[in-house]
Amino acid sequence: MAVRAKAHIFLVDDDPAILKSTSLILESSQYECTCFIDAESCLASFCPRSCDLFVTDVQMPGRSGIELLQHIKKVAPWIPVIVFTSYADIPLAVEALKKGAFDFIEKPLDVDSFLEMVDLAVRQKEYDNSAIGKPLTKTEVIVLKLILKGMSNRGIAFTLKRSERTIEVHRSHIMTKLNVDNVVDLVKRASSMGFDTPR
Repeated sequence: MAVRAKAHIFLVDDDPAILKSTSLILESSQYECTCFIDAESCLASFCPRSCDLFVTDVQMPGRSGIELLQHIKKVAPWIPVIVFTSYADIPLAVEALKKGAFDFIEKPLDVDSFLEMVDLAVRQKEYDNSAIGKPLTKTEVIVLKLILKGMSNRGIAFTLKRSERTIEVHRSHIMTKLNVDNVVDLVKRASSMGFDTPR
């Protein structure tokens, strides 16, 4: 696929065997992959323009995967991050999601699920880069108006009879198109565009 042929993934894990097996999976699917055994060496080589996706272990010596995630989200928030976890690390994986991770996947990897997740992450990044400034769809306008009324994703999903995950995607697209990264700025931008906002 064309997307995979040009996507460059930074893979970070302190287990050399996992690095090797995972990089082989990615490279066999036409991704370019650069491997690192710790967060420090990864960040030393990191250039935002050279990376399309991070895949990192959660627990590593030195700087953890959570700390790596936080750094990436500060300097290059548009780059998605997928975290590896074991069953025992699920609470850490949930913490990673709250801090901006795209998703997490448990070890040992299910190859098909992993590649599907990677493909979605890379496609989302490409969408983000190209979507800024584009007009909202009719559905996105409806979702935006409900957000401005203070409704949660769950409440919007119930109202529109859609899944909560679908609403999360619409919300992400809205914020990308309006070039904002928090609700306060979203309200300001929507107000400037003539949408009614709560008083």
